[in-house]
Amino acid sequence: MRFHQAEALLLDVASLGDADRVVTFLTRDRGRKRGVARGARRRYSRHAGQLQLLSKADVQWLEKEGRELARLTRVELIRPADRLFGDLEGILVASVLAESAGVFSPEDESSELVYRLLDSTIEALLGGVDRWLALRYFESWVLRLSGIFPAPERCPSCGREIVELAMLSGGGESLLCGDCGRAEAGSRRVGAAALEFLRRIGHEPLRRMGAEPPTAEALAEVGRVAGAVRRGFLQHELKSVLVLERTLGED
Repeated sequence: MRFHQAEALLLDVASLGDADRVVTFLTRDRGRKRGVARGARRRYSRHAGQLQLLSKADVQWLEKEGRELARLTRVELIRPADRLFGDLEGILVASVLAESAGVFSPEDESSELVYRLLDSTIEALLGGVDRWLALRYFESWVLRLSGIFPAPERCPSCGREIVELAMLSGGGESLLCGDCGRAEAGSRRVGAAALEFLRRIGHEPLRRMGAEPPTAEALAEVGRVAGAVRRGFLQHELKSVLVLERTLGED
């Protein structure tokens, strides 16, 4: 049996039986982990009030060889995230952030970059950055960190610099220049504003982008592009994204 302790971001909290909860959490060094918080559903549990989605916490857990789930022995809040859940839209956006981080972070492997991305995104949201800007920033970056969405600089087919017009390949695996994109069946146009957003995230932190945010139309297009890339890689869409789209009419 091994004992571990780390700063973590809570990605999911689910009921287990009558008294327990299963907690999925993200750490810098050990990636995504799952553990049981015994008695967490009981009224006077030591975990009461500590298991908040997207909160940052000091987590201690025990791992036993051969067991899928660890045993959480302590969860102490460092930074609550309850202010993100003040309305339905906030709840839906937070759910997409949490599920995306879980899907694109490995289990039992270092996740330093994804951890830092999610941590800084939550911090920016708590500081007042527009939630749709934060969501599109996170979606685009987590795909880039996963090696799925290359930076929009040069066309992988011809090597020329992508200037104002880009085309997303039919499978969503790359951005092409206009000429190469038009020659590929199923490719879709990526407008100048969305292309500029994808360039800006390469050198501007989220808070700075919040000072001069893209238009709502540009953010919507970035969302469509990120969704096509994600679906092309996963071969399905995230459940939280489908719920958000059905509920708010996003497409």
